[in-house]
Amino acid sequence: MRKPFVERLGRERLYWDGGTGSLLQARGLRGGELPERWNLTHPDVMREVALGYYRAGSDVVNSNTFGANRLHYPDPEELRAIVAAGVEHVAWARRAAGREGDAYISLDIGPTGRLLKPMGDLDFDDAVAIFGEVMRVGEAAGADLILIETMNDTLELKAAVLAAKEYTHLPVCATCVFDEKGKLLTGGTPESLVALLEGLRVDGLGVNCGLGPAQLLPFVKRMLAASSLPVIVSPNAGLPRVENGKTVYDLSAEHFAEAMADVARAGAHALGGCCGTTPEYIAREIEATRDIPFAPPVRKRRTVVGSFSRVVEIGPRPVIVGERINPTGKKKLQQALRERDLDALVALGLSQEDSGAQVLDVNVGLPGIDEADMMAAVVPKLQSVSALPLQIDSSSPEALERGLRLYNGKPLINSVNGKRESLDAVLPLAAKYGGVLIALPLDEGGIPATAEGRVAVARRIVEEAAKHGIAREDIVVDGLAMTVSADSESARVTLQTLRRVRDELGLHTVLGVSNISFGLPQREAINAFFFTMALESGLSLAIINPGSAAMMAAYRAWLALSGQDPQCAGFIAAYGRQAGSLFAAGAALQGASAPQAGDSLADCVRFGLVERAAQQTRAQLNAGQDPMALINGALIPALDEVGKGFEAGTLFLPQLLMSADAAKAAFAVVKEALSGQPQAVRGTLILATVKGDIHDIGKNIVKVLLENYGYRVIDLGKDVAPEAVVEAALRHGVRLVGLSALMTTTVASMEETIRRLRESCPGVKVLVGGAVLTQAYADQIGADGYAKDAMDAVRYADAVFSES
Repeated sequence: MRKPFVERLGRERLYWDGGTGSLLQARGLRGGELPERWNLTHPDVMREVALGYYRAGSDVVNSNTFGANRLHYPDPEELRAIVAAGVEHVAWARRAAGREGDAYISLDIGPTGRLLKPMGDLDFDDAVAIFGEVMRVGEAAGADLILIETMNDTLELKAAVLAAKEYTHLPVCATCVFDEKGKLLTGGTPESLVALLEGLRVDGLGVNCGLGPAQLLPFVKRMLAASSLPVIVSPNAGLPRVENGKTVYDLSAEHFAEAMADVARAGAHALGGCCGTTPEYIAREIEATRDIPFAPPVRKRRTVVGSFSRVVEIGPRPVIVGERINPTGKKKLQQALRERDLDALVALGLSQEDSGAQVLDVNVGLPGIDEADMMAAVVPKLQSVSALPLQIDSSSPEALERGLRLYNGKPLINSVNGKRESLDAVLPLAAKYGGVLIALPLDEGGIPATAEGRVAVARRIVEEAAKHGIAREDIVVDGLAMTVSADSESARVTLQTLRRVRDELGLHTVLGVSNISFGLPQREAINAFFFTMALESGLSLAIINPGSAAMMAAYRAWLALSGQDPQCAGFIAAYGRQAGSLFAAGAALQGASAPQAGDSLADCVRFGLVERAAQQTRAQLNAGQDPMALINGALIPALDEVGKGFEAGTLFLPQLLMSADAAKAAFAVVKEALSGQPQAVRGTLILATVKGDIHDIGKNIVKVLLENYGYRVIDLGKDVAPEAVVEAALRHGVRLVGLSALMTTTVASMEETIRRLRESCPGVKVLVGGAVLTQAYADQIGADGYAKDAMDAVRYADAVFSES
């Protein structure tokens, strides 16, 4: 009898299958033809492919359903038939290979090809439904597990994982595609991916596609260092090139197997292959790795929170949580919430980040507004401009869930307490969505007056959380700072609680530090000294105002004095250029708020403040500023600065696109002011995703950037035939055509399009890009240029049109 998949994954080395597209091309799949339809039109071929992998030794074989979803197959009956047949063909092959007792069928799920909001136009819950309906059919057809693969956007990945959890009872594994810098398209890293997927409780995680084994190995090692879950590795057969009009890869089966032996020795728990690999590759891989000692994954017991691109570990040194996005006692913020001025909240977040916050608290609870709806708006908006992890903060379970569902990463969750009502409402949310949960040690009896009482409540919360599968390392305990003006013993009890939670429970701690001084004059003095005492008592997370000079001075001084700031480098960086005494005239104790982001038009563009960019532009035009001077003196330089940050890896796709949106809003105001006057266009060009490829994320990103740099873009869409590209190029007389492809099976269409453009439009330059392309590959298919990302495309267009 076959063991359940989860009882073997991570306990022994398992082997996945390899590529499918190249095998189908060898059997007649035409460039641009949708491969999933072969489940219905070529059932014998699909069974033969799956049988080949089982006979080669694969323990897991994927169904041919990578692109099967309603966006690509809008007829629901056809879609159901394709998915069911894809699973059934693999089941037939398993029986034919005599592997029913030890092998598995994986329902293969690829990306939708669309960006989710706010970067794109696909709603998060629509994405969940798109994935879920396919998964439900696959489970009914007999799949043993779900593999979500080749993902390059962690928000879409989260939607797919939640779909697997909400629509099926199957185990779920997830693998992503990294570029040569170890980044996902939207900026994710191996560490941020691990944090997200561990929080969502997948059964296995890893990498596939994009690169060969040697190129992926450094990223695999980073995953293994971070992950407590089994790591799956399915590389391409090296890098692609073109021979005789066909895509081939530079690693033979023998060399691929040798490289995969290094991956196995590094500690990967499941091995397979992706583009360019065949049953021979998998057989060689198994032969080369089967005798390499296997070690199961080790639980890391690290407390981490993360965003789409950044991970913050709680424990090695205290972490600053910016407290300012909380309307309590803040009239301006209350007004912004009532007016739905999200740019004001974004500016507040960015100013805290600039002041040293490592996590941002988000609390939008205010009488008279829909808190859940506001949380659902603010969380994606903040994440579109800041890479800091967020603390989702609400006493409303509905608002908490809306924020957690849309959050891209593994957040802090504030909070749960020992009351039965709170435990029943919050613990299931933390278990479903993942996160580090703040536990308030109070219950139906109120706040215990002693440290002993608080530790006892904290212990009960940990025990209740364990019943939901929430690990101890994903809980931090609030020491509960109560105002010392009402109880002179309150500070001492809080500090005792911090120490006892650390020493007796082995957990990290958190405090809302400024609560200690409520009702007192010169609150910053009390806060700063209490903060230092709390740090010395083991405080792990400090919820403070990072714009307070006194609090940040206390923090930086404590790090230097406790040996956590080597050579006092951080302290010197913060204060080395400051003239005079830090405490002159009590300036540091009074503290000044950090400057607000968005004080200039360039700031609005850099920080992606869309509404403020339009307001600033309108105000400057009304003040007599020349429109072209605004464009050339503020908008374009700001876009250039963001672009350079993106190219350097210090900014990521969400920030790039939000900056583009802000620039677009500003340009619209300028255009309105210039109505009736001739407007300069830097050049006109065509963009298209080639025939047979229905993924247009990359093309759409390039379009947004080019338009903001003043180019007129004729977007032909996706799945565009070569003759349609040629006809458009002739009709519009363009000098540049950009072609995009994600799938290896459609590169032949790209090459054919280039060939026809050369014949009919010899003066037109062709720029290519996409996940499967490299510079060498672009050269081989006859392209004039290769863009690895959207900013590369802008630079190339600038070069082409500057020649005219």
